[in-house]
Amino acid sequence: MRRSTARPGTLPAGPDPAEADPAAVAEPEEAVSGGPASPAGGGTLRTEFPFELPRGYVDEAGTVHKHGVMRLATARDELVPLRDVRVQENPAYLSVVLLGRVITRLGTLPMVHDGVVENMFASDLAFLQDFYRQVNAEGHTRAGVTCPHCEQPFEVELGGSRLGES
Repeated sequence: MRRSTARPGTLPAGPDPAEADPAAVAEPEEAVSGGPASPAGGGTLRTEFPFELPRGYVDEAGTVHKHGVMRLATARDELVPLRDVRVQENPAYLSVVLLGRVITRLGTLPMVHDGVVENMFASDLAFLQDFYRQVNAEGHTRAGVTCPHCEQPFEVELGGSRLGES
């Protein structure tokens, strides 16, 4: 990869998004209430979001891991799994590979990868898919609409049927 120097009057490129600023990491006690947000007037962008699985991942030793952290997905995170043979043979596997890339911590596990995700309970996988959509759509996965018959307002889900499909 070729790097060029900044032209006079331009700002140098920022750090690699894969190397998130520790100051931008949400505290585990903080509730996720609307996805990533940058405070008015600048500040840091939240890039990591804590979660708690409904059931929890059970490792080989029988330890249950419920608390984790998911980071914002990059375009690369959504593109790389498309080259994975497992995804090409079975598109439903996309969410497993994608979640394995963006979950940065889960309990006391030393590393989270697609092998961990594929061994989660279905309810935890569904939770993580919804959480991924909320975090990466800036918390706006629902829209307010009005019923054409009774004119009552209600909300509808805008997210795609699988991760990577909005």
